Amino acid sequence: MDIEKEKIRRKIRSIKSLPTLPAVAQKVSKLAESDTTSASQLSTIISQDQALSGRVLRLVNSSFYGFPGRISNISNAILLLGFDVVKSLIISVSVFEMMEKGIIGLWEHSLGCAVAARIIARRVKECDPEELSVAGLLHDIGKVVVSVQMNDSYEDIKRVISEQKVIFYEAEKQVLEFTHEDIGSWLAESWNLPVNLLEPISYHHQPVKAPKAKLPTAIVHVADFLTRAVGFGSGGDPWAPPLNHKAFERIGLTLQTMEDIVREFNDELETLEARSMFEGTG
Repeated sequence: MDIEKEKIRRKIRSIKSLPTLPAVAQKVSKLAESDTTSASQLSTIISQDQALSGRVLRLVNSSFYGFPGRISNISNAILLLGFDVVKSLIISVSVFEMMEKGIIGLWEHSLGCAVAARIIARRVKECDPEELSVAGLLHDIGKVVVSVQMNDSYEDIKRVISEQKVIFYEAEKQVLEFTHEDIGSWLAESWNLPVNLLEPISYHHQPVKAPKAKLPTAIVHVADFLTRAVGFGSGGDPWAPPLNHKAFERIGLTLQTMEDIVREFNDELETLEARSMFEGTG
């Protein structure tokens, strides 16, 4: 392993209270890896945690996910979305429950990115729109850790952003010597997420470096840019990150297609109620 990468990992491991998967998610992860596991078996495990399963169903049935009101129970969610997507939604809910009201903007940004990634993926034959929506939802999980568990460093990052007019990603390099991509990558690996989720989390600011999931990573990169460009939610700074044109070209988007995507994205954002996503489900 690269010495510098191991050094970064040691620093990340030293952060107190890194989010771990709840017991139900750990069981789901193990079951989902088996070819003999049925939707009924997974549903039984997930439903044992009523609060968590309620939040997952609320998220799945919200306007951002594409089929409001159609999914009435966990078994239906598994059949419609698949094991990996449901497992990842459980992880998403668990991670973002760490958030406090002060960083609700990051939750909104993540929801917006999920919407944009799904819209883009619908136009790409090789991609699963539901999987891409989860990748968009989880892409900034490293920022959750920085915001909640590293408050002093978070304040320093905000100061650098204000003074130097740089994006969050560049400011955290100066303050931490590693980024939310590094933290997210370590978490995704420890949670055994599939490569189509792991690499968009790990490389969404540098999509051409993704070794395997090149197209999903490019989609999340463009979705992140689009969400920041329209100003939905907050990624921790007031600017959109630079758009990597190679990633844009890899997806095969044209200017006309992009105009259609932006129009559809804006329409969906009008009906997205991010602030009330978890209310009434606990």
